[in-house]
Amino acid sequence: MTDSSKPSLIAIVQMTATSNKADNFAVTKEKIEEASSLGAKVVFLPEACDYIADSHAQSLELAENMDGTLIKNYSELAVQNRIWISIGGFHNKSSSIDKMFNTHVLINSDGQIAGRYDKTHLFDVEIPEKKIKLKESDYIEKGGSIASPVESPVGKIGLGICYDVRFPEFSLSLARMGADIITYPSAFTVATGLAHWESILRARAIETQCFVVAAAQTGIHNSKRSSYGHAMVIDPWGTVIAQCREGTSLALAAIDLEYLRKVRREMPVFTHRRQDVYQLPTCGVLPVSPLPPDEATFNFGQVTIKGWAVFYQSRHSLAFVNRKCVVPGHVLVMPLKASRRIPDMQPDELSDLFLTSQIVQRGMELFHGVSSSNVAVQDGPDAGQSIQHVHVHILPRRPKDFKENDQVYDELNNHDKGPNVEWRQEEEMKREATELRLFFAKL
Repeated sequence: MTDSSKPSLIAIVQMTATSNKADNFAVTKEKIEEASSLGAKVVFLPEACDYIADSHAQSLELAENMDGTLIKNYSELAVQNRIWISIGGFHNKSSSIDKMFNTHVLINSDGQIAGRYDKTHLFDVEIPEKKIKLKESDYIEKGGSIASPVESPVGKIGLGICYDVRFPEFSLSLARMGADIITYPSAFTVATGLAHWESILRARAIETQCFVVAAAQTGIHNSKRSSYGHAMVIDPWGTVIAQCREGTSLALAAIDLEYLRKVRREMPVFTHRRQDVYQLPTCGVLPVSPLPPDEATFNFGQVTIKGWAVFYQSRHSLAFVNRKCVVPGHVLVMPLKASRRIPDMQPDELSDLFLTSQIVQRGMELFHGVSSSNVAVQDGPDAGQSIQHVHVHILPRRPKDFKENDQVYDELNNHDKGPNVEWRQEEEMKREATELRLFFAKL
């Protein structure tokens, strides 16, 4: 999707949102149309571009959900202007009556939702002696995961929101997941903005070697709240390449992916990281979508796994149905990269493998209506490994499925060995994989 041979234009928006949703939308509509007319492929709006309310109660009252009027209106604008729109944070109704999500939504030029992210880090500060109390958690429900970077016309976009910028683990995780651009749409307070805004944005750009895009709220929203502004774009070397002027405004920046690659090539910090000394924290497992086509193939030791057998895939691992089951629902999880034994694996691959196995175990137990499993790795030939590629066995267990419980290990050791093994039929395996794909897609 991205033509990396030449720079692509993006636009960042700075605005002063109030509790008047119609007025706020009119401002963003004007800026989106301006960005499109200037040739921008993506326009980035700030956090709370839908509204900044006068009270928590009003904020809850004004909130919408993902299929509400606001998202529909922005989808129409994206199509009309042939531009991608980053809604940097809107008040998204949750199942709770007294809380909502702060959700960053990325809409493509066809009006479809290309990505979404619920803010994970909530700004809670209470300093009684200064009469300061700011607690997002009083009315915002925290998100539970980092969203996979989204392929766009300007590169892979990683979605963040405001306070996330203070957590380098967050940005490093997005960079490891392939982000070219990391976004921090914000409504920074004036005090923290004066002290930290530019410094912290530049730090995130330098350490990740990504473009950092930070649309921003500015000015006085109501009698209790003001924002710092200074919306800006920073390149992978840490240089500010665009910044909005005071007040409601728009700025353009060129995203040059060739320059990004040059920076990473000449300062290869990610290849210099000492994973043997320290490890970057895992960012959890994110399913890969769509799953591989039926005709795809994956090397699994001395055999080949067909795409139709795969029912769950993460960045480094995949889960697939088994040719020979010890118990009903016996499935396998393997790393995509060929590794004969666990000591051969890199830390991020190993973490991904076992986090994926945890997800698959939970899903298989739900699918089969059981509450116990055997999770096993036969690591090396003397441990019973028959396929020379690390893999995890997930075996959902039922009451008294073996006369002696530990018989399962004898069966696991011998179930696929010998001249008289009765392998499952392909059609049976395909039916199981199809059912599991549908089930795991809803988890």
